[in-house]
Amino acid sequence: MASNDKSGSGGMSRASRAMAAYGGGDDDAFAIVYDALGPVLLRYLLHLVRDPALAEDLLQVTFLHLHMARGRFIPGADVGPWARTIARRLVIDHVRHRRQEGRTREALDVVADVVPSAEPSGEASAIAGELSAALRQRVETLPPRQREAFRLMRTEGLRAEQAAAMLGTTTAALKLRFHRALDNLREVARAQ
Repeated sequence: MASNDKSGSGGMSRASRAMAAYGGGDDDAFAIVYDALGPVLLRYLLHLVRDPALAEDLLQVTFLHLHMARGRFIPGADVGPWARTIARRLVIDHVRHRRQEGRTREALDVVADVVPSAEPSGEASAIAGELSAALRQRVETLPPRQREAFRLMRTEGLRAEQAAAMLGTTTAALKLRFHRALDNLREVARAQ
């Protein structure tokens, strides 16, 4: 595999040397980076999303992000973990966006069941806006551990095990923090 070719340059992979050159302005080096990382990243993305078309799309966006961030690549660093982090971040963003779309559709379905017209009333929109603002404000006042647990699981869409690993705690402790955060936020919703 080309990305594991650690010949020369103090054990640095060919892809990492090429990325350093690309970051330094050598546009021709991008082809080496793409050839070395493309298959590896595609397998990684397929493992995460299990949809070949989506994995291909995310691969292209990953390389677009690599291109845009090429000047920030640290020569001597391993490009593989950096590229996988970008790809993983894009998957998380995609999942978050899909969840948000689902929540929006669910909310519209609820409104359609409750409100006879297709458009929510001005009053309903105002109440929803006030509740949303109050919840955002309350999230900022949560204790730091609860706030981080909430953001990782709700905003980032991570599973409890993943969030716990990121915060260096147990899954049980992470779930407790998350549920306490939800309890705090429910108080805001009840008060509205």
